[in-house]
Amino acid sequence: MQTTPERGINTGVFWPAIAIAGGFVMWGVFAPDSLAAIATATLNWIIRVFGWSFVISTAFFLAFALFLAFSRFGRIKLGHDDEKPEFSTRSWVCMMFSVGMGIGLMFWGVAEPISHFGTPPHGLAEPQTRDAALVAMQYAYFHWALHPWAIYAMAGLAMAYFSYRRDLPTLVSSAFHPLLGDRVHGPIGRTIDVLAIIATLFGTATSLGLGAQQINSGMNYLWQTGESPSIALGIIAVLSVLFILSAVSGVGKGVQFLSNMNMVVAVLLLLFLALLGPTVFILDTLIESLGYYFGDLVSMSFRTSAFSDSKWLASWTIFYWAWWISWAPFVGVFIARISRGRTIREFVVGVLMIPSAVTFVWFTVMGGSALFSELSGPGGLVEAIAQQGAPVSLFALLEQYPLAGLTSVVAMFLVAIFFVSGADAASVVMGMLSCHGTTHPRAGIVVLWGLLAGASASVLLVMGGLDGLQTASIIVAAPFLVVMVGLCGSLWKGLLDDIEVHGHFEEIDPHTGGLKERPR
Repeated sequence: MQTTPERGINTGVFWPAIAIAGGFVMWGVFAPDSLAAIATATLNWIIRVFGWSFVISTAFFLAFALFLAFSRFGRIKLGHDDEKPEFSTRSWVCMMFSVGMGIGLMFWGVAEPISHFGTPPHGLAEPQTRDAALVAMQYAYFHWALHPWAIYAMAGLAMAYFSYRRDLPTLVSSAFHPLLGDRVHGPIGRTIDVLAIIATLFGTATSLGLGAQQINSGMNYLWQTGESPSIALGIIAVLSVLFILSAVSGVGKGVQFLSNMNMVVAVLLLLFLALLGPTVFILDTLIESLGYYFGDLVSMSFRTSAFSDSKWLASWTIFYWAWWISWAPFVGVFIARISRGRTIREFVVGVLMIPSAVTFVWFTVMGGSALFSELSGPGGLVEAIAQQGAPVSLFALLEQYPLAGLTSVVAMFLVAIFFVSGADAASVVMGMLSCHGTTHPRAGIVVLWGLLAGASASVLLVMGGLDGLQTASIIVAAPFLVVMVGLCGSLWKGLLDDIEVHGHFEEIDPHTGGLKERPR
């Protein structure tokens, strides 16, 4: 059994990761044009040569997660047989949802359906028609529901299984023990953990950049403060201080409180839009869009650029899959941390189905309200996005409702809290990964990673705004995609070894909550 991880830094992981992150920030500060040119060239090469691998891998993650949940492996507990879950189901769901994609939903909830409505994916409909509205909702569901949460589920499941059932440190490298053996403690394992930290850093920076842009747009929309990189950088600086203060308070005090609070506020905002808006249209949209989404799920999952619009695929689907993959080590470690004591089936169903259901409702209310406005008037959202960019879309919608000033302030508050809670957890996870997997890294280490995340977001915004954020996500996700595939192979081998050693599991023991064994 592995002893409790030490809280000191793992020098073989910490310093290489610091060197890469610090080098990137310095490069962006002193030679931003050079950084932008090389990043763009690298992005184009990745999309041209490896774009297909993001598509097929993400579809595989979903299929594999469902298989594990509903096979005999689903009854294995992520922990010892007598362990109970640390957090209540309500707090568990709130934490993984708000940490997993809170800012993204605020940013894209209106912007993505309206963007697809104006320019339908792959030319599947005439722009700004009812058919385009249906396709827009279908692809919003596709990009935000089952597939991204399958990525998170596989990363989290592998780390939870090896950390809490095998008693290994909570590190991405620990999950490779069945494949690498004790080499996980050497250069290969350290390289895996460095890749996980860098992916987490830039995935977090992308979200921070989106959040800062949206708050800047909201302030300008309400108070004509103007929009500029300097204002966005100021927003990042202020909120970075807040999330660092939250991070050093610990998971139970910081993330749990913020997650519960912002989910309540988010639900109130959704109810406001649903009840004062086109309620019947929203319900009709949910039912019809879900039917088309599930009906076309397989074909959407395997669509590459061979016979479709490669530019659209790169800007949307591949960007999203890369963004989720870059967040996978962070969200995976985090949901593993909060899921100890749950079974594989409970874990997968919870991580896949519950956030996906909330996502369906979120996009239906936000996107459905916006599409109704475009189809029946007063409209103007397509033009607003074209002229002022995606960050303004939510505020342009709220302006069409009563109490627009109040609801816009509430929306900015939500973005800020999602910003704080997401970056809070990311800083803690990067501290864990660089400190031997301890669940309580030193405050100074957490603060340092928080500062680097904010600095990286600032560099990306200056480098290219939204395009810069998308470019960074895809570039850092490419090497970590290989790690993700390896995680699945290692988890499979570990589960087979479990049964080989302990026998065939037959049923849950009513006394321990664990699995009974049938002698071979």
